[in-house]
Amino acid sequence: MKPPPLDILSPSSLIEALALLSEHGDAARPLAGGQSLVPLLNFRLSRPEILIDLNRISDLAFIKDGGDHIAIGAMTRERTIEENELVRDQAPLLQEATTQIAHLPIRSRGTIGGSLANADPAAEYPAVALALEIELVTQSVRGERRIKAAAFFEDVLTTALEPDELLTEIIVPKAPPGSSSAFVEIARRHGDFALAGVAAQITFANNAPADVCLAVCGAGSTASRLTTAEEIILQDGVGVEAVKAASAAAAASVDPMSDLHASADYRRRLVGVMTTRALEKVVQRAAVTS
Repeated sequence: MKPPPLDILSPSSLIEALALLSEHGDAARPLAGGQSLVPLLNFRLSRPEILIDLNRISDLAFIKDGGDHIAIGAMTRERTIEENELVRDQAPLLQEATTQIAHLPIRSRGTIGGSLANADPAAEYPAVALALEIELVTQSVRGERRIKAAAFFEDVLTTALEPDELLTEIIVPKAPPGSSSAFVEIARRHGDFALAGVAAQITFANNAPADVCLAVCGAGSTASRLTTAEEIILQDGVGVEAVKAASAAAAASVDPMSDLHASADYRRRLVGVMTTRALEKVVQRAAVTS
């Protein structure tokens, strides 16, 4: 199929792009990497009158050391994030999750901002954003907003972005000293969206968890934090029984949907399995004695 008739505008600056969004509002959609939007257009599931192509705005593609955080421009390609040394060393959970996104050609074109703004509940980045407590910077002609990841994802393909707003920057906290992380997922085929995936980061002090962050994708209308499981690990540690209890709590806390790929019950069980695998990998990488 082909997309519906539409106009494509190609601003060369952020100011110009924001002005166009303000002028056209709901009739316009920003185009980043196009890896999600173009298929939606082709299937007529999205029908904007205007596409605002952001690919000429070079100022939106960057990775910068911000001291206690990494600042990433919304138009930064996933492949760039995957290969970046700063991200690999200071935000390893983000780097590992990036390697599991689809296939290399898609990562070479797709952008972090496009993925987060699309808010597909099965995508990797929303779960990572929640686990790392990422902050998202948006801009419009009205000014700038900073939105915590927990308040950004509202429903399937729905975020807190206003029609005239553009996601411009992602603020990623650096992993604290003593932390270990892992991202695991399972899909029907390599490169497919995950049936379930878990992002985990634990900060250890004296071999015991001092901070625990767990988030899941593919198990509801949005990615979500696994707060009950976090509390179990924080209180009981990372021994076999604690991991087993946390994984059971994770499975019980999600509300997945059934579809042609898997039933809700099967996805719920997968969340438990993925939680176990993520926690075991975190412990192994941290060389913690349980």
